[in-house]
Amino acid sequence: MAKVAFLGLGVMGYPMAGHLAKAGHEVTVYNRTAAKAEKWAADHGGAFAATPREAAAGADFVLSCVGNDDDLRSVCLGDDGAFAGMAAGAIFIDHTTVSAAVTRELYAMAKDAGISFVDAPVSGGQAGAENGQLVVMCGGDEDAYAKAEPIIDAFAKLCKRLGDTGMGQMCKMVNQICIAGLVQGLSEGLHFAEKAGLDGRAVVEVIGGGAAGSWQMVNRYETMIDDKFDHGFAVDWMRKDLGICLDTADETGASLPVTALVDQFYKDVQKIGGGRWDTSSLIKRLRALDG
Repeated sequence: MAKVAFLGLGVMGYPMAGHLAKAGHEVTVYNRTAAKAEKWAADHGGAFAATPREAAAGADFVLSCVGNDDDLRSVCLGDDGAFAGMAAGAIFIDHTTVSAAVTRELYAMAKDAGISFVDAPVSGGQAGAENGQLVVMCGGDEDAYAKAEPIIDAFAKLCKRLGDTGMGQMCKMVNQICIAGLVQGLSEGLHFAEKAGLDGRAVVEVIGGGAAGSWQMVNRYETMIDDKFDHGFAVDWMRKDLGICLDTADETGASLPVTALVDQFYKDVQKIGGGRWDTSSLIKRLRALDG
C-alpha cells in the first residue's frame, strides 16, 4: 500500500479518493473548500491538509481532479503547490480534463524537480467514479505509468497508456468529440419520435439492440424522454472540454464541423438556463425551438 495525496474533491474526486482509502492506501486529501476535505476525512478515516503542498508531503503518489488548466496549475505550482512538497521520485497523476499543452508544461516542470507526471483523464461520469468503474486514458513515461497503474486500478475498470505526455488528454478529446455527436443524434431521434407520435420507450426497445444502439441510448433515453437532466456531466463542463477539442483541432489541422456545431447547440442550452443540466439536455434545446 502507498502513501497517497488526492487534490480536488468534486463529484468525481470525492469518490475516487474514497476508493483509494478502501483499497488500503494511506490517503491525505486537499480541497479548495476545506469543509469538504474535513467531511471526506470523517467519512473515510483519512487525513486532510490545508494546502496542496502539505497534502503532498511524503506522498508516493499525488493525484488531482480539478476544474481546468488554471486550477491544475494552482494546485501544482507556487510555494503552496504540490510540486513544492513532493520528494524526488514521487509521481503526480492528473485526472483533470485539460489541454495537452498544460500537461506538457507541467510534465517538464515536474521533470526538472525530479518527479514524474502522468496525464490520466477519465471517462464514466459521476456514476463511474462512485462505482469504481472509470475508464482512464494515460500519457507519460512508461516507467512512471507502470508504477501509477496499480494505484489507478482502485477506481478504474480500464486503464491504458496511449503514448507520451499529453496523449491521454488527446484521447479524452476523441472521447468528447464522439459523445457530442452521439448525444445530438440521440436527441434528434427521440425528438423526431415524439413529433411523429411514437412511444419513445418502445422505439428504443426496438432499435437499441441494433446498429443505432449506444451507451448514451441505454443510459440516457429514459431521463431524456422524461425531461430530467439533473445527473451526469454538466453542459458547462462539456463546453469547456469541447473548447479544448476545437482549439487543438486548429493546431493540428483536424476538421471538426459536427463538434463545432454541437458546441454551439450547448451554448444555446446555457442561454436557456441549462449550464448545470447534464449533456443529454440537447433534446431540451429542440423542444424549446418548438415553443
